[in-house]
Amino acid sequence: MVTNSSIKNTRWLCITALFMALNVAMSSYGVPVPGGHLYLNDVVICTAAIILDPFSAFCVGGIGAFLGDLLFYPTSMFVSLVTHGLQAVVISLCTRKLLKDHPVAASGIGVFLGAIVMVVGYSLGRAFIYSTPEYAILKLPFQILQAAVGAVAGMIICWKFKLVALMQKKVGKGRPNA
Repeated sequence: MVTNSSIKNTRWLCITALFMALNVAMSSYGVPVPGGHLYLNDVVICTAAIILDPFSAFCVGGIGAFLGDLLFYPTSMFVSLVTHGLQAVVISLCTRKLLKDHPVAASGIGVFLGAIVMVVGYSLGRAFIYSTPEYAILKLPFQILQAAVGAVAGMIICWKFKLVALMQKKVGKGRPNA
């Protein structure tokens, strides 16, 4: 028997899987900038984390980035799992728990804190993986740029283009039966 709850569960699972696939795809493509590449998967992570519950956000951010790195850059896959997973959870929790009457401001705080988590996590991860803090410092401007682009683009996609309202209408505010 098909119930309204099972339809919402199926939609929520499909949306989470779609965002994970987008994260994997965006992890594989970098926009060349002087001295490195700018990866756009933070746009997907921030967008998904604003829309989805913390568990689904972790799946999109952490597991999606892990799979993208597993396929294309395996050296940093565990750093991506932890860093992007934590980033997504922080954004999702802030969006849901802070300033309940001001969801846009709560999301703004969340993406700001998530950007800090991402920059610090990748800087520490690079210093550990490559055994040199100098390399991490060299890549710091790219991490800051990537975090800023992801945060701003995620906020615009979710609030200016009303993706949050569309998702709440179609699926609801959180993972059904969670």
